[in-house]
Parts: sequence; structure tokens; C-alpha cells
Amino acid sequence: MTSKRWLALGPLVLAVLAVGLDATILSVALPTLGRSLDASTGQLQWFVAAYTLVFAAALVPGGMLGDRYGRKRILILALVIFGIASIACAMAPSAAAFIAARAVLGLGGALLLPMVLALLPVLFDETERRRAIGAITAAVMLGYPIGPLLGGWMLTKFDWSWVFLINVPVVVIALVLPFQVGTSTLTTATFVVIAAISATGLNVLTGYAGQISLGHAVFLAAGAYTGAVLGADHGWSALLWLPAAGIVAAALGALVGPVALRLRGLYLAIVTLGLVFIGQHVFFNAESLTGGPQGRAFAPVVLGPFDFSPGQVLRIGGAQIDHNGLYYFLALALLACATAFAWSLRRSRAGRAMIAVRERELAAGVMGVEVRRVKLAAFTAAAFMAGVGGALYASYLSYAAPGQWSLLLSIQFIAAVIVGGMGTVAGPLLGSAVVFALPQVLERASFAPEVAPIAYGLLIVVFLVLQPRGLAGFFNNQPKGAHS
Repeated sequence: MTSKRWLALGPLVLAVLAVGLDATILSVALPTLGRSLDASTGQLQWFVAAYTLVFAAALVPGGMLGDRYGRKRILILALVIFGIASIACAMAPSAAAFIAARAVLGLGGALLLPMVLALLPVLFDETERRRAIGAITAAVMLGYPIGPLLGGWMLTKFDWSWVFLINVPVVVIALVLPFQVGTSTLTTATFVVIAAISATGLNVLTGYAGQISLGHAVFLAAGAYTGAVLGADHGWSALLWLPAAGIVAAALGALVGPVALRLRGLYLAIVTLGLVFIGQHVFFNAESLTGGPQGRAFAPVVLGPFDFSPGQVLRIGGAQIDHNGLYYFLALALLACATAFAWSLRRSRAGRAMIAVRERELAAGVMGVEVRRVKLAAFTAAAFMAGVGGALYASYLSYAAPGQWSLLLSIQFIAAVIVGGMGTVAGPLLGSAVVFALPQVLERASFAPEVAPIAYGLLIVVFLVLQPRGLAGFFNNQPKGAHS
């Protein structure tokens, strides 16, 4: 019976994931949709509002219908409505038909969400319920930021109608990965996802605001040692020391930011390079904090009933997830949050101000942009994400020495941002997949480890010269020099 309950959770997770995907995937398809359906500005607004308004209005009545007619029955009805409405959106012949289909899609989503939440207490007892809620929460966190990324990629390859039909298969790949690959490959994938969190922060600083920083490794170290002190030395929960790691690193970024406010380009790079050497000196000599040259142990993540320590295994039905898989899923959820932040920041007033500073700092100041505040905000945001990524990275390693927070690590992150695509939302993940998987690729090709730094330098040069928009540029139809 226990196995059947956990197997039943799978469709519920996918259902919530589909709701999140279809809520956000439309944003990237609006321009293409408008041209294809000959929609007016008012109709474009209703493309979004029809789903949102119906979803919000039907959420409470949907829960009441489940209480009256049975949750399982309404859940099946919601799935049918959601599926049919998705197909109707993809096949809509006119703007009016599309608006109507989006409204029905919102109704299906409003019926789905409360039914999923209401079924959890029925399927799981009090001890298992927290795990089930964690799975549903992860699905919600993944669905919203993944939608625009997948939608943007699909628009470059297929007709706009396909953006409503591709959510479930792609997410299934991400969820099934830990069960289908070997330990070595899963370890590399976990490092890539963790690195992408910090790379997203550097992308905000360098890609959005145009500030070149060679000191990113110091912010990772600040987060890592904050996690070590609070988690390993004082026994705090990861729910506390992970965000605290980001806050301490952000505070350090806020301190460094004003020093670099008057600098840019090569001069800023030199100042942040000095920060790396200062950090190395401190880390090697502060033995009570870092363990000195020999390094120190870091606490594993513990989230309520979930223990991420090596050797621990989580059993869900007939499947098992070891500590590599647990770190992979946690990193994936945090990366989804970081990506959602970067995506929303780019479309916000603050994000546009950062881009204005990047393009023409003097002109941005003349237009009323507070350049100093924008730069400081970019440093702080980048340092926060670096701190969280550094804490998770050190926890996954379980042991780290000061030598790991070196200039080479900063160069790796710069390479990831450049290779992936500066100023793009998907760039940090694409670049991290290339750069941080490179050592394993070189090892399998029987190259010496010393070749890796040379490879990073070559990647930076090749992409800056031949493909300035990075890997993300291959999936983007914008003119050369534009950012997406």
C-alpha cells in the first residue's frame, strides 16, 4: 500500500508542474502569437489575463467542488479539461478562440491545484506527508521558471503551438535523471547544477550590469564558511544556514561594491583580482574558521526528515535516491529560484537600469539612472547567489581546503558566463554544463588535469571571437549583439 501511495504522488507532481509551466510559458510566445493570430494590444493583454483571472476566481470554488463531488472525480475532470484546453490553445485559429482556450486552461488549473493539495492528507499519514509536500513544493518551484526557458527554445525550433504541448516530457527527464545514470555522471550533473546557481549571480553582475569581476570565488568561500560555522559548528538546520550563507556573502559584496563603484572594465577586474589574493591569505591563515591549509569538514544538508549525508538513501516506493540524487534535486530547486529571479529581474525596472549601465554608463546617468545604486545592487545580488552556491558546493564535497577558492575558480565562472551567453537567462546553465563537466571529459580522454586551465582560456577566446552571444545565441534569433 505504501508503494502505491508514493506511485500515486507522481501524477500529482506532474499535474502541478504542468500548471506552473502553462502559467509562464506564454510570456515568451506573446510576440509570435500576436503576429500569427493578428491580435490587437488589448487581445494580447487578455491572452495573459484570461488564464490568471479565471484561475484566481475558480480556485476556491474548485476546492468546494472537490468536497461536494469527490476529490478524485474532480481531479480526473481537471486533468481532462487541462489537456483539452492545452490542445485547443495550440490549435486556436483566432485571437478570440485562443483567449477562450486560455480561460478554460485557467479553469483546469484552478481545479487541479486544490485537488492535489487535498489528496495529500488522504494518501499520506503525518510522518510521510512532509515528504509529499516537499515534492509538490519542488514541482511548483520548478514549473514557473522552466516555462519561459523551454518556451523560448521551442520558439526557435518549432511553431508557437508547440509551447503548450512540451511541458510534461521535458520535466520527466529532469525527475528521472537520478534513477537512470551512474554515480559518476550524477555527481558531475550535481556539480553543474550547483555551479549554475553561482554562475547566475555572476551573470547578473557581468551580463546584466556589465561589471567584470574576478573575485567571485571569494563570495563562494564566504558562503561556504558561513555554512560551516552555522551548520557544522553550531548545528543549525540547512533551512537557516543556506540563506544565512547568501546573506553574509551579500554583505561582503555590499562592502566591496562601493570600492569598485568608480571603476569599470580592466580596472575593476584588477581590483576584484586583488580581492582573491586577499581572500586566499585570510583563508590560509584563519585556521579556526577554515582549518588552515589542510581544510575542514562541512556539514551535510539536513532538511527535516531528509538527511543528505553520504550513505543515506531515500526510498520512494520501489525507487532509491542516494545522497547524490538528493543534492541534485535540492540544487535543481535552488537553481529554479535563481533563474526565476534573473528572468524577472531582466524584465523589471531595476534590470533595465542595469542593462542601461552596461551599454552606456554615462548616458544612463544622464537619463536619471542611479549608477552607483545599480552597481551596488548587482554586486549584492551576485554575491548572495554565489554564497548560497558556495555553501551547497562545500556541503556536497563535505571537505574543502582554502586552495579551492582560487583565481582558477573565478575564471571557471567567467568562462561559464561567456560560453553560455552573457546577459541571457539560460546562459549560466548552458555554460556551467560545458565548463564544469570539462574536467571529467578531459579525464576520460586521458588528458592531464593541467590541461583544464588552458581549455578554459581557449573557450573564452573562441566564444568571444566567434560567438559573442554564447551557446544561448544558437537558440536565439535576435540580431548579433543583442541580448536575451
